[in-house]
Amino acid sequence: MKIKINKSANFSKKTRVLRDIKYLIIHYTGMQSARVSMKRLKNPNSKVSCHYFINRNGDIYKMIDENKVAWHAGKSRWKNIRNLNKHSIGIEIQNKGHSINYQNFPKKQISSLITLIKSLLKKYKIKKNNVLGHSDIAPLRKKDPGEKFPWNFLSLKGAAIWYPKFKLKKKEIKSEAKRKMFFKNVHKIGYRFFNLSQKSKRDRMIVMAFQRRFLPKEVNGKITDKTLKISQLLA
Repeated sequence: MKIKINKSANFSKKTRVLRDIKYLIIHYTGMQSARVSMKRLKNPNSKVSCHYFINRNGDIYKMIDENKVAWHAGKSRWKNIRNLNKHSIGIEIQNKGHSINYQNFPKKQISSLITLIKSLLKKYKIKKNNVLGHSDIAPLRKKDPGEKFPWNFLSLKGAAIWYPKFKLKKKEIKSEAKRKMFFKNVHKIGYRFFNLSQKSKRDRMIVMAFQRRFLPKEVNGKITDKTLKISQLLA
């Protein structure tokens, strides 16, 4: 694996203990080009950064050493951890994103990403279920890497998790019970930013974040039978 160096100074100055690294967070850049993206990731005024950047040709750039905390996750939660920067490695992949012109991810780019992920999983003894998308840890704010990101393919290559095949059996479940079951499941998986016992406007955004990750052809914010079943299998 060839890694190029393009350093950013946007990181917390305190060196972290490497055993604190438990998560890999996948982002897309959401910007017009690799050049513009990297310029922003290095601009001290932007206050954003990542450890690794992968362009559409599959070139991997190391921007921050892994023992430093990069500023990629922002306000985030997963399980009992708040603000995941301290506990994660951030990987940005070049893609214009939903607000400009959301693109498919090229094979070369995904191949490089998988190689990098597997290397980091081994190096830091990170569990596959701790490879997350930005929208998993910040579902109210973020959509990346989005529904075009091939999570299932990553799982086949040992770089992420997926759910087993299943046959859907039709069950009549009342909407209130369905909500309770789904949110109990996703809470167990690790999702946060919702109230287990009380409905809110946030519910739809959490469901959509889950669907972007595990049901990308059905991102509608509704707890369908299929959405519920997948949450049960993963929980």
